Amino acid sequence: MAQPRDPYTNQGDGRDTPARQKLVALRQALLRLHKTLLDMERRDYEKARGVVTTGELFRLVVDDPQFAWLHNISEFVVRIDEALASDEGVTEEDARVPIALARKLFAPTETGDGFQKQYFYAIQRDPAVVMEHAELVRLFNNEPPDAEG
Repeated sequence: MAQPRDPYTNQGDGRDTPARQKLVALRQALLRLHKTLLDMERRDYEKARGVVTTGELFRLVVDDPQFAWLHNISEFVVRIDEALASDEGVTEEDARVPIALARKLFAPTETGDGFQKQYFYAIQRDPAVVMEHAELVRLFNNEPPDAEG
């Protein structure tokens, strides 16, 4: 019996338009980055307060201010999931808009909004974050610059 397909990955058939492939690639890159950032925050938290269980970590991710900045990434992935799960398919516009927004959100800067500042500092302190950021930049560089600036 065939396994049901994961709507959040490429399907291996005609539904895998270039736009869908771009969105899936962005989603996968964001999930890897999110895990890397979560691991970094967990290490920092545990250095200061002691080891936490998986259940405690889940509670921290939801409730603790140290982890709150990561919610931006979670929410971004949920929006991508909604587009990928749509029965209407993924259009070029469906892929262009999230990529343009991600390009702006994941522009690390010391003077940016709260997320961009936190992301800037994460890149400064964890080489694994640098590697995941490089993958995002590679993905962005495969796309034309956002015409809206």
